[in-house]
Amino acid sequence: MTESQSRNIPAQPPLSTNQRQTTQTLQISSEGETRVNSGINTPPAPPPPTGQRPPVPPPPPTGQRPPAPPPPTGQRPGIAPPPMPPVTATIAKQPPGLTLAELAQEAFDQGYSDIHVGVGEIPRFRNRGEMQTTNYPETDKQTFIGWLREILTDSEIQHFQDNLEFDGATQYEFARIRINVFDSLKGYAMVLRLIPLKILSMDQLRLPPVFRDVCHYHKGLILVTGPTGSGKSTTMAAMVDYINREMPKHIITIEDPIEFVHQSRKSLIKQREVGMHTRKFDNALKAALREDPDLILVGEMRDKETVNTALKAAQTGHLVMGTLHTNSAVKTIERILNLYSGDEQDAMRVAVSESLVAVIAQGLCRTTDGKRAAFHDILINTDAVREWIKDGKYDDISELMKQAGFDGMITMNQSLFNLYQEGRITEEVAIEMSPTPNEMMQFLRGRV
Repeated sequence: MTESQSRNIPAQPPLSTNQRQTTQTLQISSEGETRVNSGINTPPAPPPPTGQRPPVPPPPPTGQRPPAPPPPTGQRPGIAPPPMPPVTATIAKQPPGLTLAELAQEAFDQGYSDIHVGVGEIPRFRNRGEMQTTNYPETDKQTFIGWLREILTDSEIQHFQDNLEFDGATQYEFARIRINVFDSLKGYAMVLRLIPLKILSMDQLRLPPVFRDVCHYHKGLILVTGPTGSGKSTTMAAMVDYINREMPKHIITIEDPIEFVHQSRKSLIKQREVGMHTRKFDNALKAALREDPDLILVGEMRDKETVNTALKAAQTGHLVMGTLHTNSAVKTIERILNLYSGDEQDAMRVAVSESLVAVIAQGLCRTTDGKRAAFHDILINTDAVREWIKDGKYDDISELMKQAGFDGMITMNQSLFNLYQEGRITEEVAIEMSPTPNEMMQFLRGRV
């Protein structure tokens, strides 16, 4: 360039700070190092050796906008595509703030007996013996854990996670709740049994007069039996409440967990819960013999050791009440004796025959007004029954029960037939709930 030509070139104004920052680019050298290129009087970089990435292209001239990339196929140029909505799974969740207390209140208001909840399941209620679904969505794990924290302490939750099972109880202002938590294929689950705070009397439950008679015994063994959900706890609570109000006794209950809560009235009553106030049924039952009791209530006679101690207590001058899961009075005696070996059978038949006061097997059936009523199989240990127990003549005992109404005995078929005659149950319910439907149909046809 000649000197005259250089004089004709106008002087470039100095670049501002923003322009210098705009024109700075990063160049990657062949050695992999990064250096800053200000874009001012910088000679073009030599082409990279074969096999290396090309340099970043220089920025556009100052003040110009970089060219926009070509729009995707099917879109108009110059218009940004609308943002895509996030993809989320449409999983229904529990209403915010839904508490276990609200579920329990709803069940109590509707007269339901149980609440069933679990991860991946819709909450359900037991309505007079039948499962009833709700409109609530499936329960997720976070909601379930929140419900656990409502009713269990941290140590109880840890106990459940260690053992994958937990039994306990809690209490609201309107009802007491028996809790069972367990693990399942779908995840954690829980069943809550609602127990009324008010204990119904024997008159309110419409129990036969023989229930009062057996409460007046001073010693012996009274067994209340039946399947789960047959009202055994309600019946026993009514009997204990009757003794508590009418007699000056010392009553000790051993339960797992405590269900109906009694207040000392004419009697002094002490309630102990297995796992909280004692370690085992058998331990608490043995200790009760040294606590000057008149009545000992054993929540459940689960094993041979508990039965042994209960029989011993009954033989040493105490009245003992307990429960078993059997469907008839005679089968209850067989169940107890089957806990023992053949060599022990004869001695145990004598022990049972001398200790037994009564066996009350119970069931519940739906009535015509939508409620439920109890029906019973009642065996009273008379002199004849005592001899037949010693001899193992169980069929003779069953026949005697049909004809010994004057002693307070009754069979389930007779009890169901009485409910049918009173108009409280239908013929179909009587046949369905009968242990021997053929005999029940003969009752209904007037042949018996």
